[in-house]
Amino acid sequence: MILQQLVNGVALGCTYALIALGYTMVYGIISLINFAHGEIFMAGAFAGLLLVAYGKLNLFLALAGAMLVSVLLGIGVEFVAYRPLRRASRLSALISAIGVSIFLSTLAMLLFGANARGFPEGTFPSRQIDIFGAQISSLQLLIIVTAGVLMLALELVVKKTRIGKAMRAASEDYTAAALMGINVNLVVTFTFALGSALAAAGGVLVGVLFNAVSFNMGLHAGIKAFAAAVLGGIGSIPGAVLGGIVLGVAEISGVALGYSSWRDAIAFAILVLVLLVRPTGLLGKRIDRKV
Repeated sequence: MILQQLVNGVALGCTYALIALGYTMVYGIISLINFAHGEIFMAGAFAGLLLVAYGKLNLFLALAGAMLVSVLLGIGVEFVAYRPLRRASRLSALISAIGVSIFLSTLAMLLFGANARGFPEGTFPSRQIDIFGAQISSLQLLIIVTAGVLMLALELVVKKTRIGKAMRAASEDYTAAALMGINVNLVVTFTFALGSALAAAGGVLVGVLFNAVSFNMGLHAGIKAFAAAVLGGIGSIPGAVLGGIVLGVAEISGVALGYSSWRDAIAFAILVLVLLVRPTGLLGKRIDRKV
């Protein structure tokens, strides 16, 4: 049924959007693609799993705890891997990002093993809800609502707070913002923290949805989320959300039509087609620079 597949796609797309927001916010301020962001997502998923399995916390408290863990990890990554290279070439920062990504995924494999781990039974008692004849999982609705609340909270932070105003100023002109007295180091650190928290929420929700958390889950999800950020318009927060949902719906639609083995190809084909027509992405803006 169309409604059921649409909900499936939106639920999956919301998880992509949560990760894509971290990519797009960091790029919007310092023009850096944080390729370690997928591993922050993975670390959040493991943190949530451990808090549920060993800390005996419910899903919502584990979600909050995982977000805090990933915030600290994201800030640490920014301090160690990116801040010392702030004035270096972009290639240096890119290599550093890849190195951090490999380090974190390898560390997770050594700590938790190569096999995927599942959440304990009953972490979130999911049941089917009949909506206009479609059987929708309560877990999918939880994912959509949670993602929506977090995205709304992000919008309020960016639009209604002083640090949000500073983020918008830095995204317009990083150098000018610094000259106007804005603490750009604080802005960048806060942006990493905010993106990491959202990625952790996505990691926990994906882990519960598929009941699998593994050391390499950040690689696949990170690539999809990066594609979503580019599709929506890298640097655009609404674009990241829209791009994630479009990719999620495209994947699920492909599966529903019997092309499950082509789900990734379908999503990336849409990305290529959109970029051929609109290189800045769906909601991206063209920036003209004087040279």
